[in-house]
Amino acid sequence: MVEQSVSKFVVPLLLILSMLMPIHDSIFLIRPFLKGPLTIEVPKHNFWPFIPVVPPIQDNKTYYSIPRHNFWPFIPIVAPFDPNASITTPSIPTSTIVWTDNDGGYDYSEVLGKSLLFYEAQRSGRLPLARNIAWRGDSATDDQGIFGEDLSGGWYDAGDYVKFGLPMAGATTLLVWGLVEFKSGYEAAGLVANIYDSVLWPLTYFMKAHPTKFEFYAQVGDPYVDHTYWGRPEDMKMYRPGYRLSPERPGSDVIGETAAALAAGAVAFKSRDSSLALQMLKHAEELFEFAETYQGKYSDVLTNAQEFYPSNGYEDELCWAAAWLYRATGHKKYLKAAERYYGRGSAWALSWDEKRAGSMVLLYTLTKQDQYKEDIESTMKDWMPGGSVQYTPKGLAYRSRWGSLRYTANMAMFALMSANAGINPTRYRIWARKQIHYMLGDSGRSYVVGFGVNPPTQPHHASSSCNPPPRPCTWADFYKNGPNTHILYGALVGGPDKNDDFIDDRANYVRSEVTCDYNSGFQSAIAGKTLSIDHK
Repeated sequence: MVEQSVSKFVVPLLLILSMLMPIHDSIFLIRPFLKGPLTIEVPKHNFWPFIPVVPPIQDNKTYYSIPRHNFWPFIPIVAPFDPNASITTPSIPTSTIVWTDNDGGYDYSEVLGKSLLFYEAQRSGRLPLARNIAWRGDSATDDQGIFGEDLSGGWYDAGDYVKFGLPMAGATTLLVWGLVEFKSGYEAAGLVANIYDSVLWPLTYFMKAHPTKFEFYAQVGDPYVDHTYWGRPEDMKMYRPGYRLSPERPGSDVIGETAAALAAGAVAFKSRDSSLALQMLKHAEELFEFAETYQGKYSDVLTNAQEFYPSNGYEDELCWAAAWLYRATGHKKYLKAAERYYGRGSAWALSWDEKRAGSMVLLYTLTKQDQYKEDIESTMKDWMPGGSVQYTPKGLAYRSRWGSLRYTANMAMFALMSANAGINPTRYRIWARKQIHYMLGDSGRSYVVGFGVNPPTQPHHASSSCNPPPRPCTWADFYKNGPNTHILYGALVGGPDKNDDFIDDRANYVRSEVTCDYNSGFQSAIAGKTLSIDHK
């Protein structure tokens, strides 16, 4: 980090010159008042040898970042140049921003920013030149369908490199829902551009995976082959097949969930890029027609997904997709479809496979019908103390041993969405707050990598465990003792057992693995926490 005193007349010239210089990852950090010093952050792989790289400045100032170029040209990055205005950008520094909005001792803005970094670390395909994860590069750029369709992009599922469509779409829908309902949380953190950029990555991939009306690629990569490899995604050499669904090979669950994600995306992007929103909506409507016309479970067709993400049914996804399409279009035919596929009663949880909880909140928000409110209250009664869900000694609502925190985080999001709809707002917000705070540190430790007190350091995540090239990365890196080489900022690990016990060990994938679906409801709940403060 370097500081130089410059006049207000020199700053615009420096900024203009920087735009013209062929530097890939340079990021300018400026203070709110240009009369003060100009702070320049230089990446460790310093292309400017005459500028020394030193630790970031530690003071009480707030910094704002401007990327050297905007890598999503249709997303506006800056307003008219105002030295006193906040500037939102897709750059997420992990150490130079001084976060200010605290609650209960936890910095929600920092958690939001770091969770977004986790999703950036999961990106597959050709990455933007300006990026925040220096140890990630282009990977799987040749992913193709059986007819040569471009299937690059999307997110890797977890610590491995399979692109499973059902959990990826489920995570995307929850993230976009959080953006739509809790946008103020991202605004308070200065991360609106970041969340749009983040969810656009899988949404773009879903549209590529839908080359014709009744055709969809639900998965890329053979999990059994993939799981024999521990190394960098950039170094992968194995064959990565694309798995295609068609009228003869239906998958109403994954296709319906993808329709929901794209319909939600159309809602979120309508005011930001109307043509892109219309494109998403067209794919969503076609995918819903596909899922409804040719019904079946995808895991009955893609048998190698059965051990990893088996579907328990598809009517919940059809209801979920129809509800989102009704929200996106206002067409009554979609409301009727949602009502037709809706299943009454309390929901087990909100997850990549179970969407009834999401549907009941969304449909109540859209219709205000008592049946949905009754099901919401019945579901939350199960999750509250004294209900059917077990609690750990330290207060975690514990639904299942594998990835225990994901279900609770998703239900915290569900509780906040319900509260925002006017259902038991105080009680539900207090419950959600306690559950999220357990994950952030009330349990005695943080379960978020790179955040808080005693966070996990050995997540079950191959690429972050690897040493920088040219050193090789093999199974020896899996078995090594000590922290992962790179900090996987923002990743929520699987979590503790029913006794609050947790061992930080990358070999324990039940407790230490990280996945895209683990962070989705968690991140949206964190964004919703800003609303909970307003209603205390």
